[in-house]
Amino acid sequence: MTSEQTKTNWAQFIPLVTVFFFWGFVAASNDILIPVFKKAFDLTQGQSQLVSVAFYVAYTVGSIIYMIISYLTKGDLINRIGYKNSLALGLVISALGTLLFYPAANSGSFPLMLSGLFIVALGFSLQQTVANPLAIALGPITTGSQRLTLAGGVNNLGTTIGPLIVSFAIFGSATSSNTDMSIESVKIPYLVLGGAFLLVAVLLKMSSLPDKPQAVVATEDSTSNNRSSALKYPQLILGMIGIFVYVGVEVSTASNLPAYMEKGLGYMTKDIAPFISLYWASLMIGRWTGAIEAFTDNMNKQRILRFIAPYLAFGVFLGVNKFMDHDLSHFYIYALIIIVLIIADMASKGSPAKMLLIFSVLGILALLIGMSTSGMTSVYAFTSVGLFCSTLWPCIFTLAISGLGKHTSQGSSFLIMMIMGGGIISWLQGYLADMTNIHSSYIVGVICFAYLAFYAWKVTGILKNQGIDFENKIEGGH
Repeated sequence: MTSEQTKTNWAQFIPLVTVFFFWGFVAASNDILIPVFKKAFDLTQGQSQLVSVAFYVAYTVGSIIYMIISYLTKGDLINRIGYKNSLALGLVISALGTLLFYPAANSGSFPLMLSGLFIVALGFSLQQTVANPLAIALGPITTGSQRLTLAGGVNNLGTTIGPLIVSFAIFGSATSSNTDMSIESVKIPYLVLGGAFLLVAVLLKMSSLPDKPQAVVATEDSTSNNRSSALKYPQLILGMIGIFVYVGVEVSTASNLPAYMEKGLGYMTKDIAPFISLYWASLMIGRWTGAIEAFTDNMNKQRILRFIAPYLAFGVFLGVNKFMDHDLSHFYIYALIIIVLIIADMASKGSPAKMLLIFSVLGILALLIGMSTSGMTSVYAFTSVGLFCSTLWPCIFTLAISGLGKHTSQGSSFLIMMIMGGGIISWLQGYLADMTNIHSSYIVGVICFAYLAFYAWKVTGILKNQGIDFENKIEGGH
């Protein structure tokens, strides 16, 4: 086994996670664009969610294009042009998308804005297909899912900062009395972002990232040789639905929150950004907590870090909002809710199936509390969904591709394709909100979490039937 496999290669991992930051920055900024576009273009709640649809469906379109090109050229596209080149190409595509914001803002065109977001996400689709397995490959396989969780924590640094910067660009400082919304003000932050995409593309091209990493997931599962396609594995099929509903509940909870706070609580659009920032910071809090095993295998250090990491992430959220001159008095009470996350993380004992089950049940409870209360209690309940979504991506991803053997990369691309759930379920919740009310529409998220709890229970048996005792394998790795 090489040294790169026995410890995390931080010199390669750190440049890689810059792209995770960008995905988060743009995805969370959409939650500010939704209420702004809704007013500027006079849209219904369902129509405003087309922002999410355009962004997340692009991931599916990107995956399909990638598979068609690979099929027509009779070989895997990424393997041919290399991982580093693929990442750089994805960043260039995303940069081209940001250029559309300039004519879109000047002409006040909603379709052109959606087209810009679509192209940005098209680039992200290629980046995701490369970066997720690469994050797992840059170190020992036993801590692969923790590295993916850590990369997710960097992603959520972007999601914490993104809404604040875009809100500042549109409305000015938090203490400003400006409530006017100018569509033209979104031009500059997105053009700057495009420049950043190009700069990082150049830096990654010059970095020591491997162009042809070793196989990401080694498996001893002999059944993998007997199946003709990744789609022959029930853990993958059910996992694809799992990714669809997971990204759906994660995105729709946040993207419908501004409308709830405006209608239900009387908030002005310009004052909602810190709460959107808290939601996405909650994912960062959970992911920093879930990633500690990537840093040390010393159990005593892990116990200490389990308490330090979440509050360090919470401190980042408070610090950024203080810097942006926002009132922090609403947020200190949230420190108590974080204790629930720490207890749940300890109870899962590093098992992805157990963690998926516990966190999904807590997600259901958070949404039900939010739906049955009002005022700030309901806002805290809805934002805490971010805590319970935080580590679900690596849990589902790891369980879904376990035992696929030579079909692992094909399975991974199918999972990336299902990110479209973020757009479709957000639109579905927005449509339901138009028919009933936003408070009631959160039942959509409850159904999503209920499926994830079912998957956590079902997949354990499926893997055991294939001769994979996943929990023993994971625990044995530590």
